[in-house]
Amino acid sequence: MYDISLITGDGIGPELSESAISILETIHDKLDVKTKIISLEAGDMALEKYGHALPDETFESIKSSDVCLKAPVGESAADVIVVLRRKLDLFANIRPAKSYPNTPALRDDVDLVIVRENTEDLYTGQEFELDGSAVAMRIITEKASKRIAKHAFQTAIQRNCKKRVTCVHKSNVMRKTDGLFSKSCESIAKEFPDIKFDQMYVDACSMNLIRQPQEFDVIVTTNLFGDILSDESSQVVGGLGMAPAANIGDNFGLFEPVHGAAFDIAGKQIANPTSFILSIKMMLEWLGNKNNDQNSSNTAKILEDVVLNIVKSGVATKDIGGTMSTREFTKEITNRLSD
Repeated sequence: MYDISLITGDGIGPELSESAISILETIHDKLDVKTKIISLEAGDMALEKYGHALPDETFESIKSSDVCLKAPVGESAADVIVVLRRKLDLFANIRPAKSYPNTPALRDDVDLVIVRENTEDLYTGQEFELDGSAVAMRIITEKASKRIAKHAFQTAIQRNCKKRVTCVHKSNVMRKTDGLFSKSCESIAKEFPDIKFDQMYVDACSMNLIRQPQEFDVIVTTNLFGDILSDESSQVVGGLGMAPAANIGDNFGLFEPVHGAAFDIAGKQIANPTSFILSIKMMLEWLGNKNNDQNSSNTAKILEDVVLNIVKSGVATKDIGGTMSTREFTKEITNRLSD
């Protein structure tokens, strides 16, 4: 039995959480991956209600669970996800970008993963003003760089696709910080002789993600560059509605769709739940690997295949050319999981 913390979120978050609960309950009943779902408050509504976007009770519940699913939250997102990343040491942000049929992808053969360092760079928030200037501290450490590089190579092994890791940086300009990141990745590459390793400047990478995205396998990069490139790669394969994400540490994982709370369509039952559903797939995969649970790993594959077959058949929500509501699309998923 896995205890799953579910942050129900803001905007379209509750609708997507309803979808997630329905799918997890079906998996519990039909595929024998037993779960207990603990619904939790965090985000704008929690801030208004309790004075804190991430109440202590919510954090303690997450910390004591096996894994966390997070629906999108509103303007207080940084006070939720950034704090959780730091407190739980979720050092790796994993962003797959994969082409699915009948979606507005640039190509039908894209299958890459961006592995983004999640704890440092400019996102530590160390900024100050000085004599009419604003200064931000960019922190890159050898320890964090080697840790994320190792995770990237392990990801390439698990994927067993092109067996290639591309280190992305801008060391020709930021010679100290990105120079350290580059050297750290190069050092770790020597431990994985069966994986091809290359390096690319971030501007060239952003161009090649449009020009030849099918050539990439695993991209490892720093926090800021990873934030930008991962959204770009999501658009390459059809948009944020198809984009799941994982935040991984040594002992804990948090899984979420990458899009926002979309307050403008909240309550209309038109949100695309696919990215959240694929986040569940990533969660099951991670639980399977972490706990040597083959049933969980197999269920992850079954869930992805169901999504693939549904989208291939033309069943979709309105944002990608279909007619189905959030609830109807979810029902189609659960029906096929039950077959």
